[in-house]
Amino acid sequence: MVQNISVDASHVYKTIKKQVLLRDASIQLHPGQLMGLIGPSGAGKTTLIKAIMGMTAIDSGQIKVLNQSMPNRPILEKIGYMAQSDALYNNLSGLENMLFFGRLLSLKRQELLQSIDYAAGIVNLTHDLKKRVSNYSGGMKRRLSLAIALLADPQLLILDEPTVGIDPALSLQIWQELNHLKTQGKSIIITTHIMSDAERCDYLALIREGRVITAGTPQELKDLYKVDSIEAVFLAAGEQNKEIQK
Repeated sequence: MVQNISVDASHVYKTIKKQVLLRDASIQLHPGQLMGLIGPSGAGKTTLIKAIMGMTAIDSGQIKVLNQSMPNRPILEKIGYMAQSDALYNNLSGLENMLFFGRLLSLKRQELLQSIDYAAGIVNLTHDLKKRVSNYSGGMKRRLSLAIALLADPQLLILDEPTVGIDPALSLQIWQELNHLKTQGKSIIITTHIMSDAERCDYLALIREGRVITAGTPQELKDLYKVDSIEAVFLAAGEQNKEIQK
């Protein structure tokens, strides 16, 4: 029996104005799995997730999400996405933002209100929903963006730097919910610079200069490079990649 694959990106290339953003990048994600993409700024993490969602066209390779080639609008509706930059309406309240984005997802009113209660509770914003977003702190905006990504009960959740600017206690609460979502068969991709977050992932793909230079579980990678932390894996893999490129 062939195992289900939530995301299958194979040999993906992307170039803009002669700058290669993705080089033969390949990843696979299975139901109930949380994958972390780690790498320095400009490595290609955000480009890869935008390609997975069909938000950016690729030059070559193939990307399938939930067994459908991307881009694909019906499949896009099954993806919850939290961008690195908060795409919020500052002149609206948190609740009005959630209502607006929820309606774009074609959620019925009662279903949407229930989803708002759930998602706002997860990110600890229930008592701040009536405040204008212009009065939110940076961390509160990140939390609102995550709540919006959760609204439609997506099969695939893609989170670009989800815990940046969030205090440790709330970060732990968010991770508990992500682990709960995995038990429901949800698939999750996060990008992160936070090594403690990387340690919590089921599977990691290290990206450098648009290329997936190594991948595996956190423990597999630490064993492979004979180190005791993901930060050390990142450094060792980067040095090895430099030697290969010479």
